[in-house]
Amino acid sequence: MEGAGENAPESSSSAPGSDESARDPQALPLEEESGDCDRSLEAKKLCGYLSKFGGKGPIRGWKSRWFFYDERKCQLYYSRTAQDANPLDSIDLSSAVFDCKADAEEGIFEIKTPSRVMTLKAATKQVMLYWLQQLQMKRWEFHNSPPAPPAAPDAVLAGNGPALHLELGQEEAELEEFLCPVKTPPGLVGVAAALQPFPALQNISLKHLGTEIQNTMHNIRGNKQAQATGHEPPGEDSPQSGEPQREEQPLASDPSTPGREPEDSPKPGPKSSLTISFVQKAKRQNNTFPFFSEGITWNRTAQEKVAALEQQVLMLTKELKSQKELVKILHKALEAAQQEKRASSAYLAAAEDRDRLELVRHKVRQIAELGRRVEALEQERESLAHTASLREQEVQELQQHVQLLMDKNHAKQQVICKLSEKVTQDFTHPPDQSPLPPDAADRDFLSQQEKIEHLKDDMEAYRTQNRFLNSEIHQVTKIWRKVAEKEKALLTKCAYLQARNCQVESKYLAGLRRLQEALGDETSECSELLRQLVQEALQWEAGEASSDSIELSPISKYDEYGFLTVPDYEVEDLKLLAKIQALEVRSHHLLGLEAVDRPLRERWAALGELVPSAELKQLLRAGVPREHRPRVWRWLVHLRVQHLHTPGCYQELLSRGRAREHPAARQIELDLNRTFPNNKHFTCPTSSFPDKLRRVLLAFSWQNPTIGYCQGLNRLAAIALLVLEEEESAFWCLVAIVETIMPTDYYSNTLTASQVDQRVLQDLLSEKLPRLMAHLGQHHVDLSLITFNWFLVVFADSLISNILLRVWDAFLYEGTKVVFRYALAVFKYNEKEILRLHNGLEIYQYLRFFTKTISNSRKLMNIAFNDMNPFRMKQLQQLRMVHRERLEAELRELEQLKAEYMERRTSQRRAMSEGCASEDEVEGEA
Repeated sequence: MEGAGENAPESSSSAPGSDESARDPQALPLEEESGDCDRSLEAKKLCGYLSKFGGKGPIRGWKSRWFFYDERKCQLYYSRTAQDANPLDSIDLSSAVFDCKADAEEGIFEIKTPSRVMTLKAATKQVMLYWLQQLQMKRWEFHNSPPAPPAAPDAVLAGNGPALHLELGQEEAELEEFLCPVKTPPGLVGVAAALQPFPALQNISLKHLGTEIQNTMHNIRGNKQAQATGHEPPGEDSPQSGEPQREEQPLASDPSTPGREPEDSPKPGPKSSLTISFVQKAKRQNNTFPFFSEGITWNRTAQEKVAALEQQVLMLTKELKSQKELVKILHKALEAAQQEKRASSAYLAAAEDRDRLELVRHKVRQIAELGRRVEALEQERESLAHTASLREQEVQELQQHVQLLMDKNHAKQQVICKLSEKVTQDFTHPPDQSPLPPDAADRDFLSQQEKIEHLKDDMEAYRTQNRFLNSEIHQVTKIWRKVAEKEKALLTKCAYLQARNCQVESKYLAGLRRLQEALGDETSECSELLRQLVQEALQWEAGEASSDSIELSPISKYDEYGFLTVPDYEVEDLKLLAKIQALEVRSHHLLGLEAVDRPLRERWAALGELVPSAELKQLLRAGVPREHRPRVWRWLVHLRVQHLHTPGCYQELLSRGRAREHPAARQIELDLNRTFPNNKHFTCPTSSFPDKLRRVLLAFSWQNPTIGYCQGLNRLAAIALLVLEEEESAFWCLVAIVETIMPTDYYSNTLTASQVDQRVLQDLLSEKLPRLMAHLGQHHVDLSLITFNWFLVVFADSLISNILLRVWDAFLYEGTKVVFRYALAVFKYNEKEILRLHNGLEIYQYLRFFTKTISNSRKLMNIAFNDMNPFRMKQLQQLRMVHRERLEAELRELEQLKAEYMERRTSQRRAMSEGCASEDEVEGEA
């Protein structure tokens, strides 16, 4: 920037942060004479001389520097003089905190950033408090204003709108509760401070010697240009008499933006340029306009009206710009939709597979672009998280510092009170001693009074420091909350983009699978290329995990309970289907993370003590968050077995098992290795879960000798172990399911109750899904071959873990009715796909794994508990009673037939034996 004198800028209406007028001494008279409108602009400028402590070795000390604030970047720049073109350095205030110490020299304060601590000193205490308050407000304004591209000067002067001004006004009112606003010190801050004498040459910065040389050469060139044009110094009108004046010309650079080109600097509006040119011309021609020395008389009322109208025009212009931006965004969205439509039409219209494969490659490139966007958001989120952690550390340090100051202040107040009491006692009740001479008594009194005054000053200083630190803590806390909200919004956006990425990947893989089915076993070039694409798609996740880049679709190998997220199928087609399933599950999870899961966690956290209620029933149906599930399951199990539970029962059963072997021990040992082969806790050789499961099953065999052990109990106990983790809790959970929740004879040798439930399910399916049952009956499909295991192990082998545990949450509270609801919901969920199949063998093959294709847990839950209504327990009990009677009658008939058959067999054997005996007799006689 050019220095003082004639080379000053022609306009003071620059954008906030450029501080052109603040660094131009000649702008001061204009500010004083331009009325209230110009004074409002002056109030926005934060600049002035401060002493900065720095240097090394013998040259370490205080050096005067010119500081000015850039509102666009929230940077506090400083240079040696107000006339320097390039700043020496800057301080980032967006992540800074401010501090002042009462026991330090007057006017000293600190600006602490994550990278360094800057110690500054103002001329007076009032100037220091003014700087601190203004810096606080500027920092808050920067954090509270939305990010926007650099605006024109007029738009910047118009502000960020009424909402921003309202929030800033509220923040000022809140800060006034801690510290009263400090009046602007005249002549020490703002543009008036540029009139102060230049700092001495010894204040030159050796650290930034190159910048100092550039500034010096810039000033020399300006002086030569002023002498060449023949302009003389304006004499007494000049703010710095004796300083060389330079020619008026546009600024070469903006000090608030180092290295910025002249054409990038904001240009003043026409009105302000004419006004300033007129004023400067009038000042140079003082003899022609003698009235100028007395001040130009302005009509302030008219100026205020004009300023208000200008502000309205600027606000309307800004609103028009925002509307245009909105129209542009909508146009872009429309173009994207049309492009997607054209791509889909081209895919459908493509006659050859090669053209379709080319369209598929285009989709792959789109996936990569979306991935890069998500990666950028991840990096931004990590940056915000790092900033938030730094803010938290700073807040903790400030809180500790404030606490120490409060303790020190309290101690000093106690000392003052004691000294005041002592002085009062000395004057009211003097000790019995010889009276002091009048002069000595006066000196002693004055000394004590002086000490009291010093203590009062110290106390007032600590109070001021305490109030300022409280305001600083208050504002830093609010800024930290805003950063946390921004981080939360970015996390939500990132989760949404990841979900969209998973959906795009899933659609891509589904497209590959359909193409693979269409080509069949052909050995053409297209089929070979398709096989390569499928192989790359299956290996893409592993390649992403091994690289150093951020994993965009983080589908881990195991879920939080140890189950494989992508089942390891040997058939290539099933591998592709499993990958599609995992992507769909991930996308549904990410989309429901903020909208559903977070409010659900908040409701569970606020629930408090668990008691049976309608609210608890609804929460259990929605699913229990992982962090609350062990506690909730223990409570549900205790609710079921509190009449059976006795202290030490489990340990007694274990000791009985150690004493002698149970007859079912061999079968239990065989089933241990077949329990959840897709779960790492039961397949890892070093895992402790198989041993825990063995002890739980043996203890139950001794607990219930009627059942002993039945295949399927191992899966029930394993699910309980995975959630509850404790052996005894898992044992009582197994007892609750077998002996209190499930009907009697459910796990007996005849499995009578299990067979009854299969017939009840057939009736309910005929009632709720008649079209589906008619289709299955037409192809002679026996559903009990598929559904029998669902009821026996409560879907443990059928549903993915995310949905399975939600089923168990409601099952442990409501009982077997939940199993029927979800069994009906599973068929309703896949009804359309089953109806498309018209071959019995194909239907059986689909039913064998179709439960694993269910990925949307919210949709399944809504079908189970809403679409299947009405579903009354009374109806279920009646159906069970009817079918149990029929089944028992059929069993009796079978027993009767078996007895008759055995009787006939016995009589036939007796007749045969008698016939053989008679033949032997005949042969003997012969």
